[in-house]
Amino acid sequence: MTTESLNFPAIGSDALKATFRMHASGVAIITSHDQDGQPIGFTATSVTSLGSNPPLVSFNIARGSSSYPHLVVGRDVALHTLSATNLELAQRMAGPKEERFIEGDYQLVGQLPVFPSASSILIGKVRERFEVEANAVVVLDILHGTEALQEDSPLLYYKRGYLTATERLADNS
Repeated sequence: MTTESLNFPAIGSDALKATFRMHASGVAIITSHDQDGQPIGFTATSVTSLGSNPPLVSFNIARGSSSYPHLVVGRDVALHTLSATNLELAQRMAGPKEERFIEGDYQLVGQLPVFPSASSILIGKVRERFEVEANAVVVLDILHGTEALQEDSPLLYYKRGYLTATERLADNS
């Protein structure tokens, strides 16, 4: 054990940003619809599994986002995981909301917009929303999903840019 002291020069949000720029995250797309049935959606890097019994997923969203008011309890949601071949889709869904849905690029399952090119798709229902300051955590009950559609490299977000995983270092035993 060393007795060297650590230096913590970054403070508050600067510390948080510096750390999470160095933390690679998987890239996903969340889609749903508004009260008029129009598609809504966005790119998310904050998706995580809460557990498999019951099957729950969470993601974070800014409460000021144009999609947030439509993610009400009971609303159906599609969670799309992305691979390297979905880079353009990830960038488009992170861009202006008017340019996110291109005719023929997605399909409607009921009122739910779904991108068939995603590496996998989970369909869920909003269980709860936890509002924290200007943000929220949304919890989904997972109802069903596709099997992995592609064996391509997963799309990751790291240091303010997109990349893929290229080297397997170890398997979990």
